[in-house]
Amino acid sequence: MSVLIYGATGHTGQLVARRAVRDGLRPILAGRSAPKVVELAGELGLDYRVADLADPKGLRAALEDVEVVVHCAGPFSATWRPMVDACLETRTHYIDITGEIDVFEAIYARSAEAEAAGVVLLPGGGFDVVPTDCLAAMVHEAMPDAVELDIAFAAQMSIGPGTVKTAVEGAGTGGRARVDGVVRSVPMAHKQITALFPAGPKTVSAIPWGDVASAYRTTGIPNIRTYTIVPGARLLSTGQRYFAPVLRSAPVQKAGKALIDRFFRPETEVTGGRSQAWACARDAEGTSVSASLTGPGPLPLTADAVLRIAGRLAAGEVRPGSHTPATAFGPGLVAELDEVRVERP
Repeated sequence: MSVLIYGATGHTGQLVARRAVRDGLRPILAGRSAPKVVELAGELGLDYRVADLADPKGLRAALEDVEVVVHCAGPFSATWRPMVDACLETRTHYIDITGEIDVFEAIYARSAEAEAAGVVLLPGGGFDVVPTDCLAAMVHEAMPDAVELDIAFAAQMSIGPGTVKTAVEGAGTGGRARVDGVVRSVPMAHKQITALFPAGPKTVSAIPWGDVASAYRTTGIPNIRTYTIVPGARLLSTGQRYFAPVLRSAPVQKAGKALIDRFFRPETEVTGGRSQAWACARDAEGTSVSASLTGPGPLPLTADAVLRIAGRLAAGEVRPGSHTPATAFGPGLVAELDEVRVERP
């Protein structure tokens, strides 16, 4: 198969590239910085292409003979559109690793274009949102008439610059939840519940996570909230409420991202171990079903997931259009990943 990893020299892109080589694959590496791409390609013995997302013609040329692109360059609010445009023109299947609700919604809205082009668009092909999307599909299968869905995860995240920029963008907008089928703004950490993770129950707080978009497309459940462990959640909620207008302002956003570019270095990142996820669906009478899983850390899981998905898209297993991981491959996808153990309903 012919796979191109865009953003290959970024934090997650490098891990995906190294995992591919470990698995005996030969992806093409790509990015906008020629020196970095050349250096990494030389180290791994891979082909490379230099292309800037701001150069549509050059991007199309880079994708012309590629079956699948794994898009790892965030923040995806700024990068998804030119890459999707190029994929539709070159008939290249698209996977990214976003967790951004608005990006999911925008890509899902282009499903008809993808069908016409014979292309699969699959945002959220990594830790965001493969484990949680598959759990959502499992509990929905067990309770087709569910009206509420709570999804939680717990993981020691490894953070790259793109992820931090996404957090800066979201700092002024607060939380998001799906309410009666519509994505609505809510205060950050506006609700706390107990998630029954495999390692034991934990108090988790509501956050804006990609499943607010993806789980709705997978299940059609009209009320969806997403959670994780948030130290100081009540203080965060109060602070966000008072400082949101400042955090949303263009000068603050620009300054924050400039500081990330200047000062964020790999040694400041958090790395770590295992991850857990849990989903609970309830019907109108309050009856509930749940499922959970444990797996490797977010980055190893992401690298494993996107490469497996890329191979299956190249094999033509998925009908064209916009997909979630579970609508493309079913809820069993996550159980195929290395070191993942699922507790089904």
